[in-house]
Amino acid sequence: IAEKTPLKKKLDDFGNTLAKVITVVCVLVWVINIRHFSETAHHGWVRGAVYYFKIAVALAVAAIPEGLAVIITTCLALGTRRMAEKNAIVRSLPSVETLGCTSIICSDKTGTLTTNQMCVSRLIVLDGAGALRELEVSGSDFSPVGHIVGPAGEAVENAAADTAALPGSTAALRDVVLVSALCNNASIAYNVEKDAYQHVGEPTEAALRVLVEKVGTYDAAFNATLAELSHADRAQACCQWLQQRAKRLATLEFTRERKSMSALVCDVGRDNANRLLVKGAPENILARCDFARVGDETVEMTAKLRSSLAAAAERLGSTMALRTMALAVREEDGASGTLAAAIAADKGEGFERIESGLTFVGLAAMHDPPRPEVRDSIAHCSEAGIRVVVITGDAKQTAESICRTIGILGDEDGDAQLCYTGAEFDAMDDAEQRECVKTARLFARTEPQHKLRLVQLLQQAGYVVAMLGDGVNDAAAVKRADIGVAMGSGTDVAKLAADMVLADDNFATVEMAVAEGRSIYDNTKQFIRYLISSNIGEVVSIFLTVLLNMPEALIPVQLLWVNLVTDGLPATALGFNPPDPHIMRHAPRSATQPIVSSWLLVRYTIIGAYVGVATVFGYAWHYIFSPNGPHVSYHELTHFHHCDRLFADRLDCAATFGGQHALVASSISLSILVTIEMLNAMNSLSENASLLRVPLWTNPSLIAAVLLSFALHFAILYIPFFNTIFSVVPLGLVEWTAIAYISIPIILIDEVLKWYSRTFIDPPTSSKAAPAAKAAEKKKMQ
Repeated sequence: IAEKTPLKKKLDDFGNTLAKVITVVCVLVWVINIRHFSETAHHGWVRGAVYYFKIAVALAVAAIPEGLAVIITTCLALGTRRMAEKNAIVRSLPSVETLGCTSIICSDKTGTLTTNQMCVSRLIVLDGAGALRELEVSGSDFSPVGHIVGPAGEAVENAAADTAALPGSTAALRDVVLVSALCNNASIAYNVEKDAYQHVGEPTEAALRVLVEKVGTYDAAFNATLAELSHADRAQACCQWLQQRAKRLATLEFTRERKSMSALVCDVGRDNANRLLVKGAPENILARCDFARVGDETVEMTAKLRSSLAAAAERLGSTMALRTMALAVREEDGASGTLAAAIAADKGEGFERIESGLTFVGLAAMHDPPRPEVRDSIAHCSEAGIRVVVITGDAKQTAESICRTIGILGDEDGDAQLCYTGAEFDAMDDAEQRECVKTARLFARTEPQHKLRLVQLLQQAGYVVAMLGDGVNDAAAVKRADIGVAMGSGTDVAKLAADMVLADDNFATVEMAVAEGRSIYDNTKQFIRYLISSNIGEVVSIFLTVLLNMPEALIPVQLLWVNLVTDGLPATALGFNPPDPHIMRHAPRSATQPIVSSWLLVRYTIIGAYVGVATVFGYAWHYIFSPNGPHVSYHELTHFHHCDRLFADRLDCAATFGGQHALVASSISLSILVTIEMLNAMNSLSENASLLRVPLWTNPSLIAAVLLSFALHFAILYIPFFNTIFSVVPLGLVEWTAIAYISIPIILIDEVLKWYSRTFIDPPTSSKAAPAAKAAEKKKMQ
């Protein structure tokens, strides 16, 4: 059974309260009038009881917003369609509204906050003296166009083939291209239609294959032919050349525990020697390296050298926001076959043991630029009181640098209370973890189980959590979150667990969806306000006629028509209200906040009271003041039950209170009710903004709905067939003039209530932006 969304819970509470109130009121109306059951006008106690029972039923019909469920579903469906147009595919309709309550967004970094267009921009190898040589790699996408940039800024060709190109680094570069090309499951292809190179597989691996194409093979003659190849053939020509000269014997797939992947290959060009090619997280690979490639030699890895390489990897991540990967090899004599035997015997239980005694060959640092629109989206979320928490498997330094670039962290933010690794989080006790999630903005080097734990802790702290995930391991956290969001490029398992799928894998789409969710909730409040205030008016109308002992102004069939048809069209059109331009400058509402606050109930009651009084007054106007009316007195109208006994000498009681005059008066009351409710729909364009600020034409659908509602009302007034069904008659100019005078004041009353609301109850103030957003804005202004 699906868990109820905040809107479902509020509507259930509202419906239960409304049902109880209606039941009590209906019973009271019937009981209060028991003394009138035996009046002579009813011709018996039983008929009197039935008469007032009908009034109680009419009261129930008037009080219940029959079209509410249909209108809410329609509004959610409209929101779903708008979101689909912006690449947010909603799988669970009620979740659209829940987005409006979101106070925490947990997001991955790669591909969501960044473009996922990985490109190796820095390469570190050791020169002949054992010093670190940092090389720049040109290019910014998956195109095999680029080269290594030399110390003087010159392009270096044949770096892996010509020993004079980068003296002392040729052997290391040869190993770098071998690992990058052969310990790799991705591929690059040229898309003719888009005239662009695209990757298939992991972007990280694709970036390494592109690096191989830029560095070239260790065969200078082959490298010279590359310029003559077509775009399609050039896509991975160097990688294919290397693959033809090596046979992959086994693959040790990547696992989060060891954070590495390796491939055992037989190098045909080296007397069938087997080599284990390894790539992975620098801290893990360096810890397993006993040797390093220095010039053409293999030397022992010293603690100092290991520390220098680790510091270089950290620097690339923290200062340049580069994702760094270490590359290493392990060689053996082809005749021994010890590595192949060890892999066969291991059965995946301890690949770290096999991936040990490695020789370090290089560090490849990749640039994954932030999406250009993400910074603004993060700022909008901060203004909206939504905290974005990044949960990534990347190194802490790299993730911190990216988070500062996009505004999640400010330059002055310390790491101690905002950024944690998975290991640091695991080391905390339960109380510390609960405190941690209240302020944290970044969790790095995390495992899938961390995501589920974080979602649980955030929910326990009272936050409404949206969780973004793409993998099988993310499914549990995505399912547990209040709003589960899967990436369009993610696994089917993640998509099935999600409430929404981002077709473009873009964080900005989430921000748009939150704004849409808030807009839907605002529109939901507006049409509930519209329906309830109208229904309160109908209830007041019936109550007044009972209290004043007047004839019933509205009968049940008329009330049903108004509630189901006439009211339904404008209420549905209110779902097309444009969003408040400042909708993302307010803090998220509490999931426990009632859908109808005390002040809104007061507003509903004031508006409803006028609707009821106007409806009854319209009925009385015809009898007392209308030039076409019978001109009875107020006393005579309120004692119509006793007409035969009190006024028979001057009134034809049957003709006055039961004939054409009764139909005209009822038609006036119904027309006033419809007209006021159409004007009330216009008032509902905004909860607090004046009609002068939010004019009617901002919602063309509402204009059409109001016109159609009036057309339907005119149909039942002026088509004889419907006159009989609804007990109405056509009205003339005199009656319509009175209807206009009685109805229009509803606009002035609501304008006064809106002014009071926006001045004293809910003044428009933007939520307190997160410190990171403030710092980012300050920096931007400078």
